[in-house]
Amino acid sequence: MALLQARTSPHIHTYCFSFKTHSHSPVLLSFQPPPPVSLTSVKTHHQNSLFSKNTPSSLSTTPRKVLCRPPHGKHVREDYLVEKMSAQEVQELVKGDRKVPLVVDFFATWCGPCILMAQELEMLAVEYESNVKVIKVDTDDEYEFARDMQVRGLPTLLFISPDPSKDAIRTEGLIPLQMMRDIIDSEL
Repeated sequence: MALLQARTSPHIHTYCFSFKTHSHSPVLLSFQPPPPVSLTSVKTHHQNSLFSKNTPSSLSTTPRKVLCRPPHGKHVREDYLVEKMSAQEVQELVKGDRKVPLVVDFFATWCGPCILMAQELEMLAVEYESNVKVIKVDTDDEYEFARDMQVRGLPTLLFISPDPSKDAIRTEGLIPLQMMRDIIDSEL
């Protein structure tokens, strides 16, 4: 069992750790950080070019060169194919007549895996074009709808078939693009 003791003095902090070894004899380790810097030895530079009022806000005044042109093609579009919808719009879309499967992404803007999943969903929407409708619902904006849909983990995907006799398929967490393709192609 490890014991932690901290002794403090005005300028030096000493931390002692006691560990039990196999021979049941304690080992004492002592760490001493460097002494703090006194305020008299710190020099400040009052002429900082970043904060002066006469300089432009950019750090560089030379124009930037473009190293490579942005890619153009089927997989890069300026507008997003996956559109954000409200709870009422999603419910109307599910209840309405559809000829294509529906993929609903429950996400949050602060969720790292949701951001990664959004990139894959955009690629999926480009790949399937008009054969699959991909939408997303922000769980922070539509909290009650997410609670009613029993969304516990983010991101959560619902795959809804246009055939009302088939059950919806639900996944939680980050899933690979190939798994989404398999669900759409074979299950819906």
